[in-house]
Amino acid sequence: MPLYLTLSLKRALLFLQVFANEVNAHRDQIIELDQTGNQLKFLSQKQDVVLIKNLLVSVQSRWEKVVQRSIERGRSLDDARKRAKQFHEAWKKLIDWLEDAESHLDSELEISNDPDKIKLQLSKHKEFQKTLGGKQPVYDTTIRTGRALKEKTLLPEDTQKLDNFLGEVRDKWDTVCGKSVERQHKLEEALLFSGQFMDALQALVDWLYKVEPQLAEDQPVHGDLDLVMNLMDAHKVFQKELGKRTGTVQVLKRSGRELIENSRDDTTWVKGQLQELSTRWDTVCKLSVSKQSRLEQALKQAEVFRDTVHMLLEWLSEAEQTLRFRGALPDDTEALQSLIDTHKEFMKKVEEKRVDVNSAVAMGEVILAVCHPDCITTIKHWITIIRARFEEVLTWAKQHQQRLETALSELVANAELLEELLAWIQWAETTLIQRDQEPIPQNIDRVKALIAEHQTFMEEMTRKQPDVDRVTKTYKRKNIEPTHAPFIEKSRSGGRKSLSQPTPPPMPILSQSEAKNPRINQLSARWQQVWLLALERQRKLNDALDRLEELKEFANFDFDVWRKKYMRWMNHKKSRVMDFFRRIDKDQDGKITRQEFIDGILASKFPTTKLEMTAVADIFDRDGDGYIDYYEFVAALHPNKDAYRPTTDADKIEDEVREIIIF
Repeated sequence: MPLYLTLSLKRALLFLQVFANEVNAHRDQIIELDQTGNQLKFLSQKQDVVLIKNLLVSVQSRWEKVVQRSIERGRSLDDARKRAKQFHEAWKKLIDWLEDAESHLDSELEISNDPDKIKLQLSKHKEFQKTLGGKQPVYDTTIRTGRALKEKTLLPEDTQKLDNFLGEVRDKWDTVCGKSVERQHKLEEALLFSGQFMDALQALVDWLYKVEPQLAEDQPVHGDLDLVMNLMDAHKVFQKELGKRTGTVQVLKRSGRELIENSRDDTTWVKGQLQELSTRWDTVCKLSVSKQSRLEQALKQAEVFRDTVHMLLEWLSEAEQTLRFRGALPDDTEALQSLIDTHKEFMKKVEEKRVDVNSAVAMGEVILAVCHPDCITTIKHWITIIRARFEEVLTWAKQHQQRLETALSELVANAELLEELLAWIQWAETTLIQRDQEPIPQNIDRVKALIAEHQTFMEEMTRKQPDVDRVTKTYKRKNIEPTHAPFIEKSRSGGRKSLSQPTPPPMPILSQSEAKNPRINQLSARWQQVWLLALERQRKLNDALDRLEELKEFANFDFDVWRKKYMRWMNHKKSRVMDFFRRIDKDQDGKITRQEFIDGILASKFPTTKLEMTAVADIFDRDGDGYIDYYEFVAALHPNKDAYRPTTDADKIEDEVREIIIF
């Protein structure tokens, strides 16, 4: 990897590459899992389909989050790599230029004695100083970028590496600036010693006029910490240059006094220039001291602002993490109330932090009022950030408070509903037991009235089912309310209506916290018990109504009608009576028991009832011995034929013909 990358960045890039390979390796497994889940959904029951679908959605969601975070991590590391590369390239270019500039200054140590050549050298050096001044923004940007990278490093090796980079470019910059000032000083001294007093004096006055506006009191020096430190570094370089020019000023003043004393010409102009030099020099020195004081004050203010903003952002970040990862709310009222009390204390801290936020914003606005133009955007950015982050955390805190209050209200409402349901279940259980103890009347109308009464009870119980589910934490909100099976259905024997038998609800699956609540356990168990009692009473009423209606229908029973109906049914199935009897007669002894006969007819799906079959069996069993032999069977189905007369071939043919004729 390139040398400009820090150790932590190298490790992060290598880890991301390995992790990305692992993600790609699991992609096929995710696709295969999705296909397998879709196949299972087609082969599973309805409740299992929902579970499989939820599991697939959960896995797919987490997979997409992993992929998205991997991509975001890659972008972040790529951005860090680009910034590290930009810093290294800028640092390398600046170092190369400074080395060339230092070599250039070292190669021009020789100073001519000719005043014209000295002026030419001085002019060239001023051009070099302009170029050096043009590199000041590049130097400031490089230092600022290096400091930003240093703040984000995690390993001591990376910090030391960046310190070395910054120290090297800072030392090189100071060296070049120092040599440039020294070169300027030597050229001015040489010009002075070469007899060009006026030119040396004018050059120094021009320099003082040039630097004085940069030191003016109205020049802004406030801003963020990086800008103020860069301004202080630049001012230290200027102070060094100012100190080196002190000797030149003293030499010029001494030479001027000697010129005035020894000259016979008018020296008014020289006196005026010396006075101007003294005034400008004193002004620049005072302004330099004043600017140093203002820079120190701006540095303290920038440090306080930086520390305040960072402390606020750190606290807001911790508060955000606390609010985001609260976890599931407890189902206990006391625990929930404790959370509400804790959150109220947290809200007090948030309100206390509002004062710190306002103080930091006010401090930023004070800095902004006297801010350096290069730092206006940065200060505005920090002010906006702390305001937005505080409002965001405050909004989350209020939402969580509302969530806690809503949960507490729901718990209280559920507790009241729980007591209401337990009271209703107590009444329902007592009522069902009392009704079961009463004998079922033998009147169809009264039984139907009891069925209608029980139907009303079941409908009321069904209406309370969602409340029970909600209390026991098994109720799930749906866009479409579940439709309940109708309570009325056709009976097997006629057109009467009776209660259907819906499947009782499953026992609610209680969580660990709910299992500790005996009232919820009691509700779940007793609700299931009442359902079973209600279904049992429903079955008894249905059976009683079936029995009464069968008795009513049996009162008009006609065996001849039954016999013809049975023979038509046998012919429709293209079956022979002899074959049917032989299937029932397992031991082939020519006779079957009454029960075997009844069970055989009922098992053949012939439309009849057990009550009718009991009467039919009495008719078939003529001798009353409990058995029905083949001759009794045939005689009952063919009353006009002597079943005990020996059969001839003609009789057999006639029997077969009769069996295929529809009566």
